[in-house]
Amino acid sequence: MKHTTLTLVCTIVLAHLVVTLIAQSKTTDALPIRGFCIAAPKPSDVDAFVKFIRDELAPRKVNTLILRVDFNYQYDSHPELRDTVSLSKNDVKKLVNVCKSNNIRIIPQINLLGHQSWASTTHNLLRVYPQFDETPHVKMPEKYAWPNPDGLYCKSYCPLHPDVHKIVFELVDEICDVFETDAFHAGMDEVFYIGDDKCPRCGGRDKAELFANEVRLIRDHLNQKNRVLWIWGDRLIDGKTTGLGMWEASLNNTHRAIDLIPKDVMICDWHYERPDKTAVYFAMKGFKVVTCPWRNPGVAVAQAEDMVRFRKDATATMRENFQGMVQTEWSNPASFMDGYYNKKKDAKGGENTSWNCFNALYQKLKELNALN
Repeated sequence: MKHTTLTLVCTIVLAHLVVTLIAQSKTTDALPIRGFCIAAPKPSDVDAFVKFIRDELAPRKVNTLILRVDFNYQYDSHPELRDTVSLSKNDVKKLVNVCKSNNIRIIPQINLLGHQSWASTTHNLLRVYPQFDETPHVKMPEKYAWPNPDGLYCKSYCPLHPDVHKIVFELVDEICDVFETDAFHAGMDEVFYIGDDKCPRCGGRDKAELFANEVRLIRDHLNQKNRVLWIWGDRLIDGKTTGLGMWEASLNNTHRAIDLIPKDVMICDWHYERPDKTAVYFAMKGFKVVTCPWRNPGVAVAQAEDMVRFRKDATATMRENFQGMVQTEWSNPASFMDGYYNKKKDAKGGENTSWNCFNALYQKLKELNALN
């Protein structure tokens, strides 16, 4: 009788375990990271964006939010670098709290190294500290045009200037603290000005080593507080060999830095016009990688299918390197939400808009999770 009872109990426990495992397998996401990257909102748009996070991102199981903050925060460490209108600590805590309550990891970004200007505007770091400019001989035009004789896309700070990192790292530490985060995005995409021949510190140096040293320096600083560095991946791809060119890849030899930087740097691999398979390249080099679409829904769907397939078919060693998808948006939340809620039309983009891409991507991820 005791034997029969014990057998029955074991059978019930085993059945319960099997049911639990089946249920868990059905609810497990196909990809660990389901992300969204956008500029941090202006103070007047914080409440609307908090609602968007709660009503739109959370139901789609977005679990990672990259916010491009740059100088849109009232820094105590360097108030001279604040935007004229910028987020307060209370504004940031609203964003932090809604993300916490919806299990969304929030990652702030400050563009480091490159993107220190845009068009005819010099951004705050080089405007306040012009001595950090890698190419001071290149003057900002009144009217910007590409291409131009100086090859000016965006200014860079000099990575070997002895005073730049003290200021930059104080900003990084402050923004990471206020966002209560364990990760930081340093940008570092589209760096065309690096190792300039006229720079008294960088001239003649290997551009790949300069880029790698900057990545390592930022990574090591973050690692002191157990924070992970995220960067865009384009400078680590050989633009000539792949045919990807100077925007989505590098034509100034920084691509060799991929073998010189720590493997715990998270790579955001962006391709907007084609579903190029470079995530496999990063994974095979030992990096964790996410694929990042923007405006083309068809490309985003193909990229999501690829990422799930890469992860499914990979060896156990490489599987965790294929981390997921991050939808990117290159305007501010107010503009994105206007398009998302049909308050405006993109006559130029037509169906190829970031909000249509977002919807297509997350619908595909929902389908892929159901199949997983």
